[in-house]
Amino acid sequence: MIEGIAAGVPFVAVPPSATGERTALVVGWHLMDAPASERAMAEAVPMAGLPAWRVYLGLPLTGARLPEGGYDEVFRRAGEDAVLNVFEPVTEQAAGEFPAALAELRDRLPGASGPLGVFGGSAGALVALEVLARGDAEVAAAAVASPVVQLAPMIAANERRFGVTYSWTERSRAVAARYDYVNRAAELTAPLLLVAGAGDDIAVREPAAALHEKLGADLVTVEGMAHEFPPGTPEAARVDAAFTEWFARKLRG
Repeated sequence: MIEGIAAGVPFVAVPPSATGERTALVVGWHLMDAPASERAMAEAVPMAGLPAWRVYLGLPLTGARLPEGGYDEVFRRAGEDAVLNVFEPVTEQAAGEFPAALAELRDRLPGASGPLGVFGGSAGALVALEVLARGDAEVAAAAVASPVVQLAPMIAANERRFGVTYSWTERSRAVAARYDYVNRAAELTAPLLLVAGAGDDIAVREPAAALHEKLGADLVTVEGMAHEFPPGTPEAARVDAAFTEWFARKLRG
């Protein structure tokens, strides 16, 4: 693995077995649950058989970019307002910094000028979908696992998970409406793979099924998987296999 910083974004990059003049490049974002870092995501979803550079970007408010106070501070901010203090700033910053990071990666990684794929898991999937919707980069294919396809149901899931009540405001409802990719399906113009755990919360499974139906996106359901897929688990292996096969088909040429 190659570790570095591209336009201020921490990354781990894994080269293909051989590079050419136009080697494909896949770039993605980790979960905030396991695998919860760029290195952990690279270990969980290595896509080792893929003839492409695989690059795993660190999310804002995680890893090297934790605020003062570490994860306790992140949890404090989430407790005050998970939408406005965590989901919005993480997604907006990660999507906004992607074009510059991509340009630097293409310049620094030998041969990485071929077709582009983007991927992500959970909160990282939200970033991948936002990047796809914005169209700042030409994306040939995308794949998301345990995907946050609609933010509002995910907030409800976290209410159940943590035993809290989220107080919606006009501003946070507007953010949730912006991060509703069932309603924004027309903006997702690249081929899309959705990978959902059969045991995941309904807040993930139902929106993923709705986007699959509305967009005609491919949908893989992983039996025995909840939301997380830590490195070395059968669940991670299933996600890895689905991503590898998908990008191998979609990034040819």
